[in-house]
Amino acid sequence: MNVKLIRVVTGEEVVAEVVSETDDTITIKNGLVVLPTNTGVGFAPWATVISKDDPEITMDRKHVIYVAEVQDSVSEKYQEMFSVIKAPSKKLVL
Repeated sequence: MNVKLIRVVTGEEVVAEVVSETDDTITIKNGLVVLPTNTGVGFAPWATVISKDDPEITMDRKHVIYVAEVQDSVSEKYQEMFSVIKAPSKKLVL
């Protein structure tokens, strides 16, 4: 998972999985806006009414100020939130 911090021209900092990049666009999915709190930072959905079946957003690069690496702890937490976990099938033990 390629998790990055993206600062957009509106001032929002968004933590998201970068799906693809070109010279003109950047496509992300599962964006979370970074919200400052008294004890650090919190996260909230960035695009609150986007389709859960197609959570990708393509942005024009002219709306992006920078793209940066996130701290390992942020990347790990993000991956916990959005990774698909498959439970093992249940079998009876005789």
